[in-house]
Amino acid sequence: MAGPGDNTRNKPKAGSDTDGFKRAVTVCMRAISGDKEMEVGFAKDRPALAGSRARLPELPKKASKTDIAITRGIGDSMALKRACHDARIHTKLAPEGKQARAIYDAVEQARVEAIGSRVMQGVADNIGTMLEDKYARANLADVRDKADAPIEEALALMVREKLTGRPVPKSGERMVDLWRPWVEEKAGADLEGLSAKLEDQQAFARVVRDMLASMEMAEELGDDQETEDSDDNEDNQPQGEEQSEEGGEDDSGAEQSQSEDAESSSDEEQSAETEATDATSDDLSDDDDADAETPGEARRNDNPFANLSKEVDYKVFTTAFDETVGAEDLCEEEELDRLRAFLDKQLANLSGVVGRLANRLQRRLMAQQNRSWDFDLEEGYLDPARLVRVVIDPMQPLSFKQERDTKFRDTVVTLVLDNSGSMRGRPITVAATCADILARTLERCGVSVEILGFTTRAWKGGQAREKWLKEGKPPNPGRLNDLRHIIYKSADQPWRRARRNLGLMMREGLLKENIDGEALLWAHNRLIGRPEQRKILMMISDGAPVDDSTLSVNPGNYLERHLRAVIELIETRSPVELLAIGIGHDVTRYYRRAVTIVDAEELAGAMTEQLASLFAEESARDQRRGGFRRAS
Repeated sequence: MAGPGDNTRNKPKAGSDTDGFKRAVTVCMRAISGDKEMEVGFAKDRPALAGSRARLPELPKKASKTDIAITRGIGDSMALKRACHDARIHTKLAPEGKQARAIYDAVEQARVEAIGSRVMQGVADNIGTMLEDKYARANLADVRDKADAPIEEALALMVREKLTGRPVPKSGERMVDLWRPWVEEKAGADLEGLSAKLEDQQAFARVVRDMLASMEMAEELGDDQETEDSDDNEDNQPQGEEQSEEGGEDDSGAEQSQSEDAESSSDEEQSAETEATDATSDDLSDDDDADAETPGEARRNDNPFANLSKEVDYKVFTTAFDETVGAEDLCEEEELDRLRAFLDKQLANLSGVVGRLANRLQRRLMAQQNRSWDFDLEEGYLDPARLVRVVIDPMQPLSFKQERDTKFRDTVVTLVLDNSGSMRGRPITVAATCADILARTLERCGVSVEILGFTTRAWKGGQAREKWLKEGKPPNPGRLNDLRHIIYKSADQPWRRARRNLGLMMREGLLKENIDGEALLWAHNRLIGRPEQRKILMMISDGAPVDDSTLSVNPGNYLERHLRAVIELIETRSPVELLAIGIGHDVTRYYRRAVTIVDAEELAGAMTEQLASLFAEESARDQRRGGFRRAS
């Protein structure tokens, strides 16, 4: 019951709008797919489709119309795949090569999406928004080289353009422009013939195979296989457009259409309610996820060194002895508890100073989520500045104000801590303490946090150097040590389960040498696959990369040159925001956004201020775009 002076209306329960949206999407996907038993879940994991089980991305806390359209586009894409795709036919006609198979799969996805887009305007709009976001997140809008532009994605967009008449999304235009002349020269005629085979998956697949043969990426199908396939064509024809029309009316792109679907399917809504709201990342098993489709993500090059500048000749002698390991796997539980207790004692001495800084950061973050007002409203809080209106005209309704949420995107922060020997003592203690307090602070603010560390498994080369010696010391071996990359806390792991792991940094013998370039690439590649919209990477190091084994058989600037190339790659071509803090070492000569501190005691303030400045910049950009609506 409202207290005295509370002139606000009763607010709906938190999450009710989101729950309604999830139910509507579930019902809509079942209608389009023609599968009344289709299970739809929402989680922070990447979207996936495996059989009749679909996992969609969880909406951000402050979801915009674009966020809603993207989620609906992914759902529509999955539902159409379920309705119009026959896995047996697809597998039977699939080419052998990896590249050819990637093109074959991508073009088939474009086919099923085109079927729905041609008959339902809303589906076309949703998928268009999803694709725009997909290629923007993959950072393909500014691609300049064919080597960085996935041909399968470019071909899929060209096929979509031919089948639907819709233009290529702006974020994918440059990628398509790079490949279009070559594709049209090699397989222009085959591309033109796809439209006539849209409803016949088998015939469509054969044209795609011909197109791949024209591009010299796959062999032509033989006559024997053609006869065999035609025998099965009748019984295995996908339902195509008819089922799409039967399953749902016009998915118009406005929320109203989904509401109508939900109201007309009351019995389905009851089952959809529990499945859509209670779903977690466990809805799809690991086995299912391995073969799952991911329509909202663009394929990336698996080689982390592929995008480095051509003039950088960095190489690795062997990766056989490298390891990426969880902190809990490097130490017995009893010892880890003891080390954590030691860290807690250090934390008690520093928590006062660092805690105040962390609270300041929290206040800034929370303030930026609710810092503007709408005025001249008919309901809300009574605006004291408008009381004169009530006196002059008691019938004047526009005397209220309401707090308005500003744009605050889902964010993930990765802290990368240098675990080299030079960090031993006070620096590593302060770094672990600050990571501890910042992780807790950011988690309270709804920001996901990942804490990583990097070092080597041995001093002066380890097993990699031994292997090099046994092979007769071949010249220019490249990196010649065994990497150890440590995961103290993954982004999805709750802090209460990971807090013990930070104690590992206090272990004697853990801290050895540091190869910063590869560690930065590793942390970046982990971060780039996250579903959050904003990604921040913070490197904390006390100096330049040093590995005696590598530098003894390579140029003296070998590791430093590689680090500079990696930094340039991330700062110029990645959506990840990179910043660095150097402890007793000037890192501003490497990083564009960096700060150098003289004493480890200054680390706490530097970390919080750097993060706070990033969020302040984001808030300022949003204000410049939209501004505040105030009464004139």
